[in-house]
Amino acid sequence: MTTLTIPDHLLALDARDPLAHKRGAFHLPRGVVYLDGNSLGALPRGVPERLARAAQTEWGEALIRSWTAGADAGQDWMALPDRVAAKIARLIGARPHEVAVGDSTSVNTFKVLVAALGVAQPGRRVILTDADNFPTDLYVAQGLNALLGGTLELRRVPADDIEAHLTEDVAALLLTQVDYRTGRKLDLEAITAQARAQGIVTVWDLAHSAGAFPVDLSGAGADFAVGCGYKFLNGGPGAPAFLYAAERHHAAAPVAISGWMGHADPFEMARDFTPAPGARRFVAGTPMVLSLSALDEALDVFADVDLDALRAKSLSLTDTFIDLMEPLAARFPLTLVTPREHARRGSQVSYRHPQAREVMTDLIQAGIIGDYRTPDILRFGFTPLYHSHADVWQAARGVQAVLEARA
Repeated sequence: MTTLTIPDHLLALDARDPLAHKRGAFHLPRGVVYLDGNSLGALPRGVPERLARAAQTEWGEALIRSWTAGADAGQDWMALPDRVAAKIARLIGARPHEVAVGDSTSVNTFKVLVAALGVAQPGRRVILTDADNFPTDLYVAQGLNALLGGTLELRRVPADDIEAHLTEDVAALLLTQVDYRTGRKLDLEAITAQARAQGIVTVWDLAHSAGAFPVDLSGAGADFAVGCGYKFLNGGPGAPAFLYAAERHHAAAPVAISGWMGHADPFEMARDFTPAPGARRFVAGTPMVLSLSALDEALDVFADVDLDALRAKSLSLTDTFIDLMEPLAARFPLTLVTPREHARRGSQVSYRHPQAREVMTDLIQAGIIGDYRTPDILRFGFTPLYHSHADVWQAARGVQAVLEARA
């Protein structure tokens, strides 16, 4: 589709986009409008070279010396998790020593749930969560309860009813800020304040938040959080995840997986665990150097990004898509399930369609790559760093073509 078909007002939005130059920092295949960065971010152009250097020079030539070589310049492998943590901290409103990087989101969820229960008020045994929370969060809580002999209660209630269930028996509140299916965004600040007023420890999943819009965990008074490295942070498939632990909990929160890399002095090889200062105590095993190197390089794309501008563009992109899709929703069985209100929307737009799986298959074959979520969700993710309003136009026209062909 040529740019001549794109409305002038959308071209004007792209012309004055303060983040437009960031598109060049990513490898985006020709002939594709990629709207699945909320599941796997696009490849930052600097990552292949960084991986080659990590493999060929740091591993191949320096060998084991790379664990400490370059320590004076902050380039050693041992400190790599801390360097990545500092870059993520700016994006989520945290201080570097409150963030730990490594393992998966699921493993980190286990760690912070144990930590949260360890600092919760005595006698409270309920983990409160959204009934439609992301499955892994629910599975981890179920597994932890089984490990503790069924002494906990996982109480699942509709997201709209969370406030009414912030009762004195709740130890921890486990919520995902942005719903993975609908893109609905919860009010992290307000809910955290309500929970803290009832003495409840908060655990937030930022998998669809970090890198998509500004998050202020410290300002909100959040206790713990987890997040993903391979969605909006663009760290690559299976990139290491992160966790956040507010400084006020570092001394009292138990470390569920007390591995040697979370020790205050790993190479002392002491027989008893002494936690490292800060959130580093939650880094259990040897840093995953290659994947951490990719994530480290990917995060450099954010170094000069104004996060408020990131949010403004995200809302503009999603507003445009909703507006362009509105005539199609009048003609076809499409139902918008993403909130129109800016305060309640993440960086994706989702629709229900009775043949959602088949429609998405057709869209992907046509070069419009979104994704499908059971039972009937068409999900389109918008990444402000590399999407344009022209992309949004082409995506909407692609959806129109597929729906008309199926009709």
